[in-house]
Amino acid sequence: MALRLCSRVLRDSSLVSRLLLGTTRQESATWFLTAGSSRGRRNGFIFTPACFITSDAFLNRLMKGKAVEADGSSYRLPVSVLTDSAEQLSLLMRHPDQPENAKVLKVALIGAPNAGKSTLSNQLLGRKVFAVSKKVHTTRSRAVGVLTEEDTQIILLDTPGLTTLSKVKRHNLEKALLEDPWNTVKEADIVVVLVDVSDRWMCGRLDFEVLKCLAQHTDIPAILVLNKVDLLKTKDRLLDITAELTCGVVNGRKLRVRTVIKPPKAEKRSERQPEPSPDEAPAGLEGDADPSSALSREQLKALRSQQGWAHFKDVFMLSSVDKEDVDTLKNYFMVAAKPGSWQYHSEVLTDQTPEQICTNTIREKLLENLPQEVPYSITQSIELWDDGENGELDISVKLYTKKDTHMRMVIGAGGQMVGRMAREAGEDLSRVFLKDVRLKLSAKLKV
Repeated sequence: MALRLCSRVLRDSSLVSRLLLGTTRQESATWFLTAGSSRGRRNGFIFTPACFITSDAFLNRLMKGKAVEADGSSYRLPVSVLTDSAEQLSLLMRHPDQPENAKVLKVALIGAPNAGKSTLSNQLLGRKVFAVSKKVHTTRSRAVGVLTEEDTQIILLDTPGLTTLSKVKRHNLEKALLEDPWNTVKEADIVVVLVDVSDRWMCGRLDFEVLKCLAQHTDIPAILVLNKVDLLKTKDRLLDITAELTCGVVNGRKLRVRTVIKPPKAEKRSERQPEPSPDEAPAGLEGDADPSSALSREQLKALRSQQGWAHFKDVFMLSSVDKEDVDTLKNYFMVAAKPGSWQYHSEVLTDQTPEQICTNTIREKLLENLPQEVPYSITQSIELWDDGENGELDISVKLYTKKDTHMRMVIGAGGQMVGRMAREAGEDLSRVFLKDVRLKLSAKLKV
């Protein structure tokens, strides 16, 4: 016990020292493109993780915030999630501790499936509380992350990827996948649209469901975040992507970053009316079951001819796994926060229950390690949740499969697969709960 306590103290002190070192390091992110400027031409273009800041006054406030941070303000470690459901609920119900000059900002993150919304949310929070995988529909319902620093509280509304009614019916998906993103945007102060620029099939135009959502909430400011720029081989391609996704306009001003010269093939392609995919065709044209039914047929038809959205307030280019890039976006939110009462106590990290975090983390490992449709058909049942006196959390979860072949895949040769998933999920949960987690997974055929 003593050795374990010492090792934990050393590990936490090492983490604190790294975080303190990170706050005193000079920010390297620069703003190399500004709406209305002629800098950043194609010739001699050098990429630096950056963002468009369309207001000089806003940029000055943002830089002042960075200067204060660089002066050595203390870093506030993210809080942990309580392992007892009743205690976690009690914390969520506790009256927020309002500072003297409280500020708050609700941020809704939307985008196509697998754009990196949960990864970005985790990086902003400084703790992995949302499941992340390379497969689509990892996030199954809306969840809240709370970032509290000094007198400012940023409420991150992480949503499932926007999908269509036909896909939900076809793949027998949860109704929350269809409704949660739309309902979440209604309560947001700012909308963040994430686009995976490494996906060459999707980065040339905004997802139609995203366009419908933006068109239905034009009163809410929106910013564009080009994510996964570290995976883009030709960085000057970002200029083309930005021009396409913003229609060449940011914050009401035309971008004069370069002369747009399209090759003949691109011109012909853009002139053709894009053909909707079978999944997209019924979307927005069905009855009241579609959340976007408030848009008229004429509006939907006009949106189908659009590649981007001409009403973004700002544009960010970043990698959600890069701390400095994410800090730039976080500082933007801190400056954009408005005076208002906090919604959560400062010790709250997420509104998820510990059991939800556990099952979501296990589902992440299933998605990452099992092929095709197998992980989507598996259900979970928590058999044991024992918060022992020695500070360790013992969890036992049974995985139910529909087919015997699926069960053999989950177990793996000699139990190696299920053992590896239990180990990886247990390590992630240890970092969320800040205590040792011993997780046991077992598989059973559902009859």
